[in-house]
Amino acid sequence: MMIMGDPQLASYNASLGHGGRKMSFDPNMRVLVVDDYRTMVRIIRNLLKQLGFTNVDEASDGSSALNMMRENDYGLVISDWNMEPMTGYEFLREVRADDELQRTPFLMVTAESKAENVVAARHAGVNSYIVKPFNANTLRAKIESIFGK
Repeated sequence: MMIMGDPQLASYNASLGHGGRKMSFDPNMRVLVVDDYRTMVRIIRNLLKQLGFTNVDEASDGSSALNMMRENDYGLVISDWNMEPMTGYEFLREVRADDELQRTPFLMVTAESKAENVVAARHAGVNSYIVKPFNANTLRAKIESIFGK
């Protein structure tokens, strides 16, 4: 399923309530990468570095990521779907339910491109969705689509 060109997702992203303003894309912004697989965290961190991002934190599950978000201001969250004990989907729902965190841009990463997962993530308020494996260009395109570049 091709998500990037999905007009429904584009209009949904536009309606996420960012005060009618375009969010600013800043490679100096703080990024939180959430994945329970250390190798994937390292891969995403390296891809972000290739794109110029240097301020990258990491968490190994949704629960610790949620705590980190309550302590720090993140410009972007990149989270895996499949994690324990709190999945990326559950983490996304918690973020969107929190008045202080709900506007944080959220990119969901998964190894599966199941349509029902994409729909569930969209309804939960994800900004964009990316399927593994991906490269720096794909990640850049997804980040730029979130920030309206």
